[in-house]
Amino acid sequence: MSALAKPLSTPPSPAPQSEWNVEAVRVDFPILSTRVYNRPLIYFDNAATTQKPLVVVDAISNYYLYGNANIHRGVHYLSEKATDAFETVRHQVQTFIGARSANEIVFVRGATEGLNLLAATLGRTRVKSGDEILISIMEHHSNIVPWQLLCEQTGARLVVIPMHANGELDQAAFEKLLTPRTRILALTHVSNSIGSINPVKHMIQLAHRQNTVVILDAAQSVAHMPIDVQDLDCDFMVLSGHKLYGPTGIGMLYGKGSLLDSLPPYQSGGDMISSVRIEKSTFHKAPQKFEAGTPHIAGVLGLGAALDYLTRLGMAAIATYENSLLAYATQVLTGIPHLRIIGQAREKSGIISFTIDDVHPHDIGTILDRSGIAIRAGHHCTMPLWESLGIVATARVSLGLYNTPGEIDHLAETLNGVRKVMGL
Repeated sequence: MSALAKPLSTPPSPAPQSEWNVEAVRVDFPILSTRVYNRPLIYFDNAATTQKPLVVVDAISNYYLYGNANIHRGVHYLSEKATDAFETVRHQVQTFIGARSANEIVFVRGATEGLNLLAATLGRTRVKSGDEILISIMEHHSNIVPWQLLCEQTGARLVVIPMHANGELDQAAFEKLLTPRTRILALTHVSNSIGSINPVKHMIQLAHRQNTVVILDAAQSVAHMPIDVQDLDCDFMVLSGHKLYGPTGIGMLYGKGSLLDSLPPYQSGGDMISSVRIEKSTFHKAPQKFEAGTPHIAGVLGLGAALDYLTRLGMAAIATYENSLLAYATQVLTGIPHLRIIGQAREKSGIISFTIDDVHPHDIGTILDRSGIAIRAGHHCTMPLWESLGIVATARVSLGLYNTPGEIDHLAETLNGVRKVMGL
């Protein structure tokens, strides 16, 4: 035991046993074998970005080494091969999220760009003065600010669903706030700050009764549980590749085909144009209509490798293993004196935000870092959420498919000594 630690006040139950071969999985992630301050790296910042398996890095490097060419435009061999590979990934995404057609998948830079695309295009076609846009108090800033700007531009009003103290959205308040004036419901599937899994399927059903368009932010859910957009019946959904073990700078926007086709272009330029005349231009149908310019081809191919990897492991198996880790981590951290977990919804994903009495979260993060443990400390881009709870910041542990019960034990051991390090 570290000199910083003291025994837990309540011994935890045994670590979860699982058929999941976590050690075999960890071999696929070279970064996990590195050391930080001469300690083995323990990576608990998966909500910010996940680490990348070697197959993803190989897919990116192989494209640049052996297949580099622009897509959709060339008639030569390399261009045709790159185009085929690029479009194959579009079909992979379709299958992974259960979309009806690959044409419902638009490649963007990430969930943030997808949300900005929708704010700009839906704003031009659907929102006017007096309308309302409904979001929740737990949204990431990227699902707040675009709608604020749209409201400023159109005279619409931003309405916020409140949250109960345990981290669950107030469903009674939601039903009252959802009115015929609600043009858009933009909602996170899983809170990036407190891990709450929102009952989005039910909320989508209620919203559709008011003819409200529903946008789902699935950035924090898609890597941790099976997703089926047809079952959920969301109208749009945004994802970020780097949060599901793929590259940075690539993401996906799903939209129901008829709705995508009804939207105007977001950006203009090469590859989204059907014809250009000085007087007027015409545009391709979705998805190409929204993919102006040369895309992040290598990023898309890396994303395809990540989806292959997750599919081989099985999303249901991933969810089962991570749920066991979450239960174990919650139990262990609950036993640490002076530590308080923020957000204890009945349905949660693998995110635990917490505070320790009289210790700033940044100090917690720094102490853990010196023990080789990477967490996130701060407001996690959800400042309105913390303001509603009267909290400035928290420390956040977010779990991934390569984390282990032993890493959780080391986390708890180090957290037990934080107040002593701070002289408390």
